[in-house]
Amino acid sequence: MAEASERTAAEAGPRAAFSGEPGAFAEDALLAALEAPRSVPVAGFREVFEAVHDRRAEVGVLPIENVVNGTVRENYDLLLEHDLVIRGEVVVPVRLCLAALPGASLDEIDRVYSHVQAFGQADAFLRRRPWALLTTYNTAGAGKLIRERAETRSAAVLSPRAAGLFDLAILADGIENDPANRTRFILVGRPDEAFPAHWRRPLGGPAAPRTTLAFAVRNEPGTLLAILRVLADHHLNLSTLESRPSRQVAWEYTFWADIDADLVGSPAAGALDAIRPLTTMVRVLGAYQRGATA
Repeated sequence: MAEASERTAAEAGPRAAFSGEPGAFAEDALLAALEAPRSVPVAGFREVFEAVHDRRAEVGVLPIENVVNGTVRENYDLLLEHDLVIRGEVVVPVRLCLAALPGASLDEIDRVYSHVQAFGQADAFLRRRPWALLTTYNTAGAGKLIRERAETRSAAVLSPRAAGLFDLAILADGIENDPANRTRFILVGRPDEAFPAHWRRPLGGPAAPRTTLAFAVRNEPGTLLAILRVLADHHLNLSTLESRPSRQVAWEYTFWADIDADLVGSPAAGALDAIRPLTTMVRVLGAYQRGATA
């Protein structure tokens, strides 16, 4: 009996930390990417990193890029601050609705709550009326707030699934600016622990590698160009390049790059060897499979 219990625990899905309440898009991401995950909702992005670091969760799920609003820069900074690695990614469609307590109508609403990213992704709809837009830490949290406070003249921008979880009535559906709106989420884990194959949920589509790097170069003409030349010489595609303040020296920057190749365990690893002498700092944040759309 004890052996059976141990085997069941070993085969169970991971404890997966995400920012927000049940029904958040990050929870959609972990449900799409992982087999039988055990959700661990926490208060914010930093708390996701801390939950994984402190072993309260085996996996952290974080938004990194939206097709409308671009990259989530806070999570870039947190990746560099913490000793975690990217284990995978998943792309989640983002469908937004406006929901309120049952019995409410659009004409009665004067306040709308949501995360600032969701406001940006639905601003064309929201500009049609003179609503007061009030930011919350999470889209699903906006729905929870309205339900707990019983705010009769308020609505939330959130997912239809979250609206259902908090027993809210949908006043308008499909309010996102772009019908193809979607967000890319990364899965992070501790560098000293494996990511068991049975944790992953197959999403279909061809497996394609990606490596995420953070690097710094001397503040001199041509230093960034030298890095890009190495990638070009190795016939590697650079899908993302972004700069963030270094937080060490004023007006100096760290660059973040997504490269469509495995720079750790494949012949393309030679490119990483060629890049290192050109940098003042380089860190591989993860070599993993690109995610299909859930």
